[in-house]
Amino acid sequence: MPAFKPLAMLAAMLLCAQTQAQGQSSPLPATTALTSIGISVSDLGNPYFVEIARGAERRAREIGGDQVRVQVVSSAYDLPRQIRQIDTFISDGVQLILLSAADRDGIAPAVERARKAGIPVIAVDVEAAGADVTITTDNRVAGNLACDYLAQRIGGAGKVVIINGPAVSSVIERVQGCYDALADFAGIEVLSDTENGGGAREGGLEKMTALMTAYPEIQGVFTINDPTALGAEQAAHQAGRSNFVIVSIDGSPAAFDQLKTDTSLLEASAAQFPARIAERAVDTGLQLLRGETLEAQRILIPPELITRDNVNDYRGWNTLGANSLSPAAP
Repeated sequence: MPAFKPLAMLAAMLLCAQTQAQGQSSPLPATTALTSIGISVSDLGNPYFVEIARGAERRAREIGGDQVRVQVVSSAYDLPRQIRQIDTFISDGVQLILLSAADRDGIAPAVERARKAGIPVIAVDVEAAGADVTITTDNRVAGNLACDYLAQRIGGAGKVVIINGPAVSSVIERVQGCYDALADFAGIEVLSDTENGGGAREGGLEKMTALMTAYPEIQGVFTINDPTALGAEQAAHQAGRSNFVIVSIDGSPAAFDQLKTDTSLLEASAAQFPARIAERAVDTGLQLLRGETLEAQRILIPPELITRDNVNDYRGWNTLGANSLSPAAP
């Protein structure tokens, strides 16, 4: 297995924070109990977003008890639908909104209405214009880790395809990070990066089938998330192909199982930690409700590269501590 670049691995272990000037919602008294949260995520068919919702609900009830009301809905990447969801949260009088925006800028008027109603809006996973704070994986580092592994795994030379996804900030940053890594390898040729698999297994299957037809000599595949990767692998099996490497981002339970299988084409996934994102989002929302000043308006959670070499030490998505990999054996 390849040796990874020290700087990339160091970057993956840092918790990054960037600040930008932005107004905040009107505070509530510090003694106010947490009673209700509205959560709108992109796709409840994706286990990652399910885990964000579950993690937020767990944390909210740790803070406020079983009486906390948690509403969870999916936008299905449909902006008008998500706008209606936010307006419903406002009319229902939720105290806090967690939002995975279908459209960064298009959602801004609805976010502004929520904040004018005194409801803090926490953008999770992707940016939402006007939100009080964004909490997300350091997606550029995730893309860099995955594609550095891919390039080294195929010997620094070969033909690579990227199966892209919805044009949200997290996906854009992952692809940018991938290109950052591939730029260090003059022998790598990117054949395609425009196929949008929709972040879904079905899309990965469809787009990989088309890519294998258009480009018979693919050596490597980068997909923007694990569902897409699993679909791409399914397409390869259906076509009788086993001569390329797939890398991805998520560290999902399904990817975990595949990484433990010697015959899997999926060989690495830069793990995100939705439970950490969800917990941080609820805690940050509570800070805002209490009128506290945030040190940063953009909080980046570091990813970790999970491969066949370290998969048995990986503790999975529910990990909340500083490191999801078990300590090395003495």
